[in-house]
Amino acid sequence: MMGNVYGYMRVSSIDQNETRQRVALEKQRIPGERIFMDKISGKDFRRPQYTRLLRRLRPGDQLCITSIDRLGRNYEEIQQQWRHITREMGVDILVLDMPLLDTRRDRDLLGTFIADIVLQILSFVAQNERENIRRRQAEGIAAARRNGVRFGKRPRPLPPDFHETYGLWSRGEISTSEAARRSGMARSTFRSRAAAYRKCP
Repeated sequence: MMGNVYGYMRVSSIDQNETRQRVALEKQRIPGERIFMDKISGKDFRRPQYTRLLRRLRPGDQLCITSIDRLGRNYEEIQQQWRHITREMGVDILVLDMPLLDTRRDRDLLGTFIADIVLQILSFVAQNERENIRRRQAEGIAAARRNGVRFGKRPRPLPPDFHETYGLWSRGEISTSEAARRSGMARSTFRSRAAAYRKCP
């Protein structure tokens, strides 16, 4: 008896459009209730829908994904998830943008060998591309900072009487707590703003 077909899609943030992945999965005639999707950030890789999907899968089922990097963040994780799903759970995987990665066909030793090689190459390429993107982003940010571009929230303007408060504090006439209170800041904020103010010409 043929099992059920499921789809899994993942986008990296709530702003990323998932339409391309959904259309590709729907072309496989997968019912909407069997398509699972996670929207996650780069810092938080918890995937509740992926975990829910794994609980639904049974031996003989098939899982469709649009690309190999949907399975994990890095080379090792992609390999681990592939082995867990195909070998331990007995579920087939079809990677839509790489037809060679289709465990439904070529189940002999040669077919398995070819799929394993392709999987290793693609998962390595996927991780390498992510690392290159992060490196280019870091280089771009560093170059922007060297050119005077500032990132993050713009600091609030200093209160009108900050110069006077700073003068009293720097001469030791008032404490840091009192200076921060007069300036409407936390003590740590006052210290950092005072340090920046000191460097101003």
